Amino acid sequence: MKPIKKEDINQEVFDLYDDYAHNKIDRKQFMKKLSLYAVGGITLPSLLSFVMPNYVDTLLVKPNDPRLSSEFITYDSPKGGGEIRGLLSKPKDVTDKLGGIVVVHENRGLNPYIEDVGRRAALEGFITLAPDALTPLGGYPGNDDDGRALQRQRDRLEMLEDFIAAFNYLKNHPDCYGKVGVVGFCFGGWISNMMAVNVPDLAAAVPFYGGQPDADHVEKINAPLLIHYAEMDERVNQGWPDYEAKLKASGKEYQAHFYPKTNHGFHNNTTPRFDEAAADLAWQRTISFFDQKLR
Repeated sequence: MKPIKKEDINQEVFDLYDDYAHNKIDRKQFMKKLSLYAVGGITLPSLLSFVMPNYVDTLLVKPNDPRLSSEFITYDSPKGGGEIRGLLSKPKDVTDKLGGIVVVHENRGLNPYIEDVGRRAALEGFITLAPDALTPLGGYPGNDDDGRALQRQRDRLEMLEDFIAAFNYLKNHPDCYGKVGVVGFCFGGWISNMMAVNVPDLAAAVPFYGGQPDADHVEKINAPLLIHYAEMDERVNQGWPDYEAKLKASGKEYQAHFYPKTNHGFHNNTTPRFDEAAADLAWQRTISFFDQKLR
């Protein structure tokens, strides 16, 4: 059987996966609806394998990359989940103090993709911390289905406190000179926006396709924003016009980019929603932004 190609898949399949990934439908409903697209020589198992994350073959920076010092640490989140585990990464053999970046996962805990993003950012010359908000429940369970189920058990404002605590950990780390930003994806995009609201000395925030804060919170934002959206992500994008209007009215520093013909999750290279050109451009813009704001 020939391998499935992205261009052979109906857009409705990507929309269906988005509903499943964001808990609008359960696995049974997802499988039932997905089976409707298993036609023309495409079997349901092959279609399921195609749409689900592939963490084995997609790592860009290996956990043991010799250019990095990367290890799991714990830090205290007194207003959140208590002791939180996270991946701390920095360039090896660099003696200068560095700018810091908190890397925030999606709605399923610290999976291999987000760990990889933390290492990628560290290779660009930063000290990064990628926390696992599932730590109080035992941590990322090894698969995204169970990860999503666990994350639904936590209060999202308590998880926000876990990432604010990560900011404070990095800010006071001996290898960081105090300027700390945040980048987050999906749920992590919302966290990035909310950290901009709640952390007065946040140096930069980069939300990828993240939910927007309430309009009456926007005036609290001090951090410059670099905002990435997927053009076809109607669910998240519907909140942008009001957010932009309030950012403008409040005189906030922001840039926003919409990436043509992309789906929610386009930066995540483990699923077919990945768009390499858009992901590369968004990442280049992100690192350039952090270079300007965190050096």
